[in-house]
Amino acid sequence: MQPRAVDGARAAGPQCGAARLALGDGMNDERATDAGRAADGDGPFGRTIFEDPSARALSRVGVVDVGSNSVRMVVFDGAARSPAYFYNEKVMAGLGKGLAETGRLNPEGRVRALAALRRFALLAEGLGIAPLTAVATAAVREAADGPDFRDEVLRETGLRLWVIDGAEEARLSAQGVLLGWPGAEGIVCDIGGSSMELARIGGGRVGMRTTTPLGPFRLMQVPGGPEARRKHIAGILKPLRDRLQTRGARIYLVGGSWRVIARMDMERRAYPLTVLHEYRMTPDQAVETVDWIARNDAAALRARTGTSAERMELVPFAGEVLCELVRVLKPAEIDVSAYGIREGLLYEQMPPRLRARDPLIEAARIAEATQARMPGFGKKLFNFLLPLFPGAPESRLRLIKAACLLHDTSWRAHPDYRAEVCFDNATRANLGGLDHPGRVFLGLALMHRYRNSRGGTRFEALFRLLTEDQLREAEVLGKAMRFGAMFSVGEPEEAGSLHWQPKRALLTLALTSRGRALYGEVAAARFEALAAALKAQAAVTDA
Repeated sequence: MQPRAVDGARAAGPQCGAARLALGDGMNDERATDAGRAADGDGPFGRTIFEDPSARALSRVGVVDVGSNSVRMVVFDGAARSPAYFYNEKVMAGLGKGLAETGRLNPEGRVRALAALRRFALLAEGLGIAPLTAVATAAVREAADGPDFRDEVLRETGLRLWVIDGAEEARLSAQGVLLGWPGAEGIVCDIGGSSMELARIGGGRVGMRTTTPLGPFRLMQVPGGPEARRKHIAGILKPLRDRLQTRGARIYLVGGSWRVIARMDMERRAYPLTVLHEYRMTPDQAVETVDWIARNDAAALRARTGTSAERMELVPFAGEVLCELVRVLKPAEIDVSAYGIREGLLYEQMPPRLRARDPLIEAARIAEATQARMPGFGKKLFNFLLPLFPGAPESRLRLIKAACLLHDTSWRAHPDYRAEVCFDNATRANLGGLDHPGRVFLGLALMHRYRNSRGGTRFEALFRLLTEDQLREAEVLGKAMRFGAMFSVGEPEEAGSLHWQPKRALLTLALTSRGRALYGEVAAARFEALAAALKAQAAVTDA
């Protein structure tokens, strides 16, 4: 379905990429049942869903977001639950600058936005994905000349802008968060140039949602200075506190101005991993960073973080909103989402079976299918190593699954740098459903797949994101993959089985007759290294 337009238009709109899939409203999305998930296949991985026609129809999807501050085109590639960004271009047009004062789109911004959209339409033709799905938000829907701009865009570019209302904008943005966090529970706060949308999410669904006039462009027009703006912001947020049930909730920040503040928080704290998605701040840290930004030279901060001048102009006002969010809504935690309305448009088209999949596992499966020497071996490796992790919670098992799927995807790298490439790929890749400690755990396990020691690498600063127990678990997993991947390159379970007795600190490898022939000197050395990582005695017996 198309996003709901403010003029009530419900006619079938332009197709998005190769296909548009009719799905229900985000308030009532069908959720896959346990029986439905079981139908996808037995075992820890299930059946490959990206070969399903309904998923392959989403193999390349192009969307355009015409916001109050920026105009962006994104092309998603791959039908996995965690899609790759095939193409991504943004122009800081500033359509909403001065809107609160004049009631009209910014003239210069209008020219820049139209030029960008003309280019995007031609790019889509070149990529073979025309027509694009294009949505416009607060600036276009509120400006007196918004309808005229929409008509001009259609006339000049062939793109039909779907002008969505605030509640629909909040819903799509919240769906973008659900794409990255399937289990997300809390409040989504999406700040643009002219508005801020809020929505409650939980149980895989979008609940109550609303829009507010708290975008930086509007706040610039509030007279009386910072104190007057603070009262203005608080007066708008307080009535929403009880309706959204915000106290003690997790807040998910969506929007470029929020991301700049999060990047500044990383800079202030000397945080070692500058991946914004799933970056977490305490409420106190967020407020401290807003104060820190105000005390420092804006030009110097821009240079240190690569922030544009147009974006930096809005950050102080977004910071004022963030401080009041903390003071009035009293959240327990603040998380940053790199996913928003554009990802929400993609999520809108996903069949329920695809939505129900784990984005991390799906991304790892596509990586294995396209980059590994022996696609399909990851599942066999996982089953072979599973006895080493009795009672592991699902949160740990999914990282183990992902590691097994990814263990051989960097084989083309030079052997001297393969361990580093593995670590970089895991910690810096565009992966949904993976927090920062999870990224480091996964990267470290894959590094140990190719390297015995973690010492002396350029990644040591990142290791502080893990506890000592987690560092040891990652080493064990890496050395287990190092052994299992070469012990029997085809069917490890036909060669032997692992038996781990933690209380006795005894690791046993039971070999079949085929396994006896495969258990050479190198395999024996790697099995001993695995036992040493477990601080266990190694034993080899007949199966």
